[in-house]
Amino acid sequence: MGNLLILGAGGHGKVVSEIATLKNSWENIAFLDDRENINEVSNISVIGKFSDYSSFKQKYQYAFVAIGNNKLRLKWIERLLREGFIMPTLVHPFSSISKTSIIGEGTVVMAGAVINADTRIGRGCIINTSSSIDHDCSLKDGVHISPGVNLGGTVTIDECTWACIGSNVINNINVGSNVVLAAGAVVNKNIPNNVMVAGVPAKIKKQVGVFENE
Repeated sequence: MGNLLILGAGGHGKVVSEIATLKNSWENIAFLDDRENINEVSNISVIGKFSDYSSFKQKYQYAFVAIGNNKLRLKWIERLLREGFIMPTLVHPFSSISKTSIIGEGTVVMAGAVINADTRIGRGCIINTSSSIDHDCSLKDGVHISPGVNLGGTVTIDECTWACIGSNVINNINVGSNVVLAAGAVVNKNIPNNVMVAGVPAKIKKQVGVFENE
């Protein structure tokens, strides 16, 4: 069965570890986390810092990155894959995933999420609780779909974009990379790279830097 190492023992890590436990695919699960004086989270041991990952390679063949920051999450995924770790896809058993959809390695799909036919989801994405992604969508690497987000059919979202809680994107829309869709926004037109949009309908409010979307 092997063992699983989870990088990040915060709130997101708690949910990730619960999904991993429900899969019953690993003999042992442990956390790495950089915070001080944390020995256990959700009954799972914290056995070291992020920088210690290579010393656990022999025992932990599998690794998963539970970091909210999209860019940083992808960097760690790439680093761990180069080191030879196996990066699983974690899907909560109470989600609904079409058999014709494809979900990349290092992506987590949480409880109540619905992913419909012929959707493609990249590496290291977060598909959060009770979100819905309709048919023929394309989500590139590092996208974060927050709880209660709804994407219509044939929506494309580029790398490292964050759709905040309760935002909605209508059918046939392209959203750029490193975009923030503010909570409750309704997106009814294409969105360029590196902006934050908000409102109903959503309008561009400001430019965002590469690391401002988390």
